[in-house]
Amino acid sequence: MPKAPKTSKAKKIQKKVADRKKNPLFVKEAKNFRIGNDVQPKRDLSRYVRWPRYILLHRQKKILLQRIKVPAAIHQFSKTLDKNQSSKVYALLKKYAPETKTEKKQRLVKAAESKAQNQKTDSKKVTVLKFGLNHVTTLVETKKAKLVLIAYDVDPIELVVWLPQLCRRQEVPFAFVKNKARLGALVHQKTATCVALTEVRKEDQAEFDNLARDLRQHYNENHELLRTIGGGQVGIKSRHQQEALKKALELEELKKTSQ
Repeated sequence: MPKAPKTSKAKKIQKKVADRKKNPLFVKEAKNFRIGNDVQPKRDLSRYVRWPRYILLHRQKKILLQRIKVPAAIHQFSKTLDKNQSSKVYALLKKYAPETKTEKKQRLVKAAESKAQNQKTDSKKVTVLKFGLNHVTTLVETKKAKLVLIAYDVDPIELVVWLPQLCRRQEVPFAFVKNKARLGALVHQKTATCVALTEVRKEDQAEFDNLARDLRQHYNENHELLRTIGGGQVGIKSRHQQEALKKALELEELKKTSQ
């Protein structure tokens, strides 16, 4: 059997609208959106918001880094570890977090009590994360550091801009991570520019070796990081101008060829 012709939804809606009867008691008046009159329609007010100064600075800095040419030594800091790699690194380093103030106090009290009772105390050295820029630099220079993590958002960047090259020279595996607050949380500080690992326990040695090998390939032996220059991206307005100019030139060429 032949199928019945399908009626469009638009026609049905038009019929319903036409069938409605207007009530003469309610007269439709034009809305007045001036001050003190009708309620304004909802609109996107993000351009009219007075943003905090630190947000404005973040946004301006990001735009500048996109526009101007950024040297390779600074641009490499944007090449951070991805989510999977960073989760592995942080999971490993969390095991080597230094003791908190309360834990240190408890340990010292316990040691004092045992000393008062003439008992031997366990004075075994604990392997923990090292932090502090000067301390980490010394460890890298003396080749005691086995792994170095550098925060990508250090401000000013001049504080750590030389550290990756030092790690390459001393053949110490390093990585750029997000962010200084998360690094600080590992060592019970607000922020940390960099952290270093000097020793690894036997149970974590295999995992650490795999991680160090991956980081060496990704950062130490990756010479493209020191060659790629960042920035140079054109803004949306400039892009539209360039496209319009390109179209105008193409039209002129077409006119010339047609003649």
